Amino acid sequence: MDGRRLQGFWNQEVLALLAVYRQFETLLPSPHFEGAEHRGEDGRYVEALLRNYLQKYLPKDLEVLTGFILRPAVKTGKNTRNRKNEADQHSTQLDIIVYDTGTYPVFQRMGETAIVPPEGVIAVLSVKKTLRDADLSAECRALATAGHICRSDEGQPEDRRRGPFLALVGAGSQFADKLVAKETKIFQKLQDLYADRSKFDDMVGFIGDLSGWYVFKARPTTSPTADSGVARYFYLSLEKDELHHSFQFLISGILSVYYDDTRRNVKRPGYTAFPAMPAQKLGGIPFKGLR
Repeated sequence: MDGRRLQGFWNQEVLALLAVYRQFETLLPSPHFEGAEHRGEDGRYVEALLRNYLQKYLPKDLEVLTGFILRPAVKTGKNTRNRKNEADQHSTQLDIIVYDTGTYPVFQRMGETAIVPPEGVIAVLSVKKTLRDADLSAECRALATAGHICRSDEGQPEDRRRGPFLALVGAGSQFADKLVAKETKIFQKLQDLYADRSKFDDMVGFIGDLSGWYVFKARPTTSPTADSGVARYFYLSLEKDELHHSFQFLISGILSVYYDDTRRNVKRPGYTAFPAMPAQKLGGIPFKGLR
């Protein structure tokens, strides 16, 4: 199987991204702990860096923003009144919103910070300088809420728009409990979080450390009209020459939503290439409906 040019290309991009962040740490080091001295700015720098790298490789109609999603209880589509019994809803502040500004308007915007309606949301990413145990439940819950707010309510299940790609991304990771493998701990937390049989689209698709590993969700072949199914989660540990995997997965996840048949009638380009690697299966979590 070929695609080695793309693999080499993406690997260099991830190494460059991580190298730029290390330069930030080098210029503003902390005398007391690993990383830069100002932790708040440290995290914001990682967030801005990832936004810039994603923006370089996405279609021009997609913008990588930060801010909020607002779902007003008003008519949608062709005078559809499905929301008439709802109340206005909004998300918490989101680190990264990949939004289709080429097709959809925004409510308010200042620089890269915006308040957007749910219809144009393609992906939502939560970004951490260092992924820790304490982040998992709260961040995945916030992502699930964002996915729920973006859920399409027009038409039959098979006609509803696919939900946004959801991801939790770190430039590094640190797990306190060394007796339990991090991938096992992550999967256990996801099992607890989705015990109420969530919609598949509301379940996080990626949790990973760009410098070494990630957990991902495989999309099932279940029909959109199916009442239930199982979301299968896997784990990959990466060597230095395999770091392209994680960034490619983010790009692929975003593009898979953008080019989904429920969103646009445009053929998806050949843009990413994954070599065959054995992923560790963590298990399956039952869900109720794809979207």
